[in-house]
Amino acid sequence: MPEIPEISSVAVILVAAGRGQRFGGETPKQYVDLSGRTVLRRSVERFLDAGRVGYVLPVIHADDRGMCDGALDGVLDQRLMEPVPGGSTRAASVRCGLEALETIGPSHVLIHDAARPFVPVEVIDAVIDALETAEGACAALPVVDALWASVNGEADHSVPRDGLWRAQTPQGFDFSKILAAHQSHDGSGADDVAVAREAGMTVKLVPGSERNYKITTQADMVRALTDLDAEQG
Repeated sequence: MPEIPEISSVAVILVAAGRGQRFGGETPKQYVDLSGRTVLRRSVERFLDAGRVGYVLPVIHADDRGMCDGALDGVLDQRLMEPVPGGSTRAASVRCGLEALETIGPSHVLIHDAARPFVPVEVIDAVIDALETAEGACAALPVVDALWASVNGEADHSVPRDGLWRAQTPQGFDFSKILAAHQSHDGSGADDVAVAREAGMTVKLVPGSERNYKITTQADMVRALTDLDAEQG
């Protein structure tokens, strides 16, 4: 069997422009301290530690440059790029990041929620590996619980779970194709797989991880702190 060539260059967009309304508080969740390091910094360091990443680009809210600089102070890795401001929606922010990478022209790009600071390196590697033969790849977990549709707060009928997956990030793509997809998209896509599929791209699902959860609420932050304590204990 012929050897599959290594992907030439991989960039990462860390989406960190949201306001985190469900999280609450005055500080956006990506800048909240998580046992000595902010959520954003932990996400940045995960990808820098992965070893197969050439560039890491944070996309932030235009008002957050000071908080971002403080969060990443002391990260001296040259692969970390200057942050760029995002847009009014997640899709718009991703497009801003993609267009900022145009002058670099990576072969592939991973798009990741900065609020998922515990993504395992093996998940990152699995997405990159899938891009050797696929236009896109998404970390995901199969739905294993029973699903019910409700009416007025009561269980009405069960919904088949066969073939259903819970999407995570990173979601990886051929750079030029996902850039073109975003530039022709109306900005309403729930995630980048939706944008890619609308453009006709094929997207392979690869195994995600329960550790790769998104910090959305204060309860998630409590869980994150507990997990860190367990790791360090």
